[in-house]
Amino acid sequence: MEENLERIAFSEEVKEILVNCSSVCIPKSRAEIYDMVFGEKKADSFDITYTVLGKEKKEADVVRCRNGAVVNYTEDYMRRRDPDCMVISDKKPTDKQRFEDIYGYDFSSLRTETLLWLKERELIVVPFRAGGKRYGYPAILICPKNAAFFAYALANLQAFVNIEEEVIPFVPRAIIYVAPPFRHTHFEGKQVCVHNRLNHCHEVFSYNLYPGPSAKKGVYSVLLDIGEQENWVTAHASAARIITPYENEIVIMHEGASGGGKSEMLEAEHRVADGRILLGTHVVTGGKNYLHLGDTCDIEPISDDMAMCHPAIQGSDGKLGIVDGENGWFLRVDGITEYGSSPAYEKISIHPQEPLIFFNIQGVPGATCLPWEHTLDSDGKPCPNPRVVIPRYMVNKIVKEPVGVDIRSFGVRMPPATAEHPSYGIMGLMQIIPPSLAWLWRLVAPRGHNNPSIIASEGMQSEGVGSYWPFATGLRVRQANLLLQQIISCPNTKYILIPNQHIGVYEVGFAAEWLAREYLARRGGVNIIKRKNLEPARCSLLGYSLREMKIERQNIRSVFLRCEMQEMLGIEGYDKGAKILNDFFEKELKKFDVPELDPLGKEIIECFKRGGTVEDYCNLTPM
Repeated sequence: MEENLERIAFSEEVKEILVNCSSVCIPKSRAEIYDMVFGEKKADSFDITYTVLGKEKKEADVVRCRNGAVVNYTEDYMRRRDPDCMVISDKKPTDKQRFEDIYGYDFSSLRTETLLWLKERELIVVPFRAGGKRYGYPAILICPKNAAFFAYALANLQAFVNIEEEVIPFVPRAIIYVAPPFRHTHFEGKQVCVHNRLNHCHEVFSYNLYPGPSAKKGVYSVLLDIGEQENWVTAHASAARIITPYENEIVIMHEGASGGGKSEMLEAEHRVADGRILLGTHVVTGGKNYLHLGDTCDIEPISDDMAMCHPAIQGSDGKLGIVDGENGWFLRVDGITEYGSSPAYEKISIHPQEPLIFFNIQGVPGATCLPWEHTLDSDGKPCPNPRVVIPRYMVNKIVKEPVGVDIRSFGVRMPPATAEHPSYGIMGLMQIIPPSLAWLWRLVAPRGHNNPSIIASEGMQSEGVGSYWPFATGLRVRQANLLLQQIISCPNTKYILIPNQHIGVYEVGFAAEWLAREYLARRGGVNIIKRKNLEPARCSLLGYSLREMKIERQNIRSVFLRCEMQEMLGIEGYDKGAKILNDFFEKELKKFDVPELDPLGKEIIECFKRGGTVEDYCNLTPM
């Protein structure tokens, strides 16, 4: 073991901890980590507890099921990501909250205390590559052995490395330290993750056991930090190659805040018992609109949540080059409510090629964990954030090589909108936008209506820059400039907006993105849509609306394309919703209207401030 420690270029400080701790294990495989998940006794159930102020505190329990390990947290709060958990402790440039400003003391003392606490533990050290084996960066997890489930989750999410097979020295660009009890002793029970950006290493101190803010988004933060230094971006996006029944191909990258439909873009269309697709249900009358669709497109998944736009994969075709930034997917399965909801993911979850790890799902020792049996929160309602980590190699038809993006869509969770109760839910089934508007939407990135992935917050919230700002550690305007440069440098990638949950008065779930996907693939992409089939949306932020939309000789009703045509919304209700949307953009864009902003970016924001038309935006960045 000491020999393997020597293969990793630890600082003397970290090396001293690992050499002198109670014990340390550097696993050679993910199977070896899984063997540790249930404690030394290899029990069917195992409680993760820590001594907090002299008392034993249970954080979670792990149950051994036939298809993997099932983790459930004691507190409802720990079952979804707190959007305000990130804190920056270093002195490097940042627009995020700093540790010293919040807590009134320098982090260095707590850092020392944390490392000393780890020194007294039995530890697991997991080497991995943040961003994947080919284009990723060396990184390390240091975790208490009794939290082996956390290590197993990370080893499935990231590109696990057997250090004995790695070219030495293995020089970590990032280290994640896990110290759960500090959540109670120092942070009043909150899910705090402290980021400490050293000159050659990005430290993440995870003071909680939910992998979302650290093993998942914490690694995302590392990639964004590296990209900010090297002038590239990791997009918050799913992506898929879509192949029509006639063998036409397009690549769609779907971005959005948490809950914006990224994972759903990779799913097949959900159908009712007779095979039809339910497009929408009128929230007042209950009337339903269906679509008959026989042959649908094949979906070849590329990424689920993080698409690396690494310089090494940018080609000369004018399209954005991407590759998956993860080795496994942290899939939210709240949409799987019964058998048959999502056959592909159900099959993987129930009959995996190796044990999986589940979160916020009911588990019975020795039984099969079923992805539709979600853990009940303390209010008796199913937890809205059930998850399963699926290694990407298990996903059928997975795309392994880098690809160029034809269409970048942006998904927004929309509330219902009526004349009596107006809201910003006025987006049609698909809106086509010029690059300048695409950039504005990514700056603002509305979190939207009824988000299941994070701690609830009232009203419309902004996730900000590219929808990845909650995970970025640096400067907001720096990221805005990088995004704009990326968009301008890829003129052959086109842009659309897609709503989910509601289109005006109709509840649609994620049907809009499934139908938009089918429509665009059949037509060969946005370029093929004739201008005569487009009209400027009443709200210029929404670009162009479609006059008509036909899929397999079936017309989509105009009320789904232009919300103002809905009887219970109308023009007056639509315009009130447009004002809500414009007011929100006005408030959020003020953060970017600073001297450091790219000159073109300034022109785009000025266009918005003077109430520019969609044609004005097109003049700045042609479609």
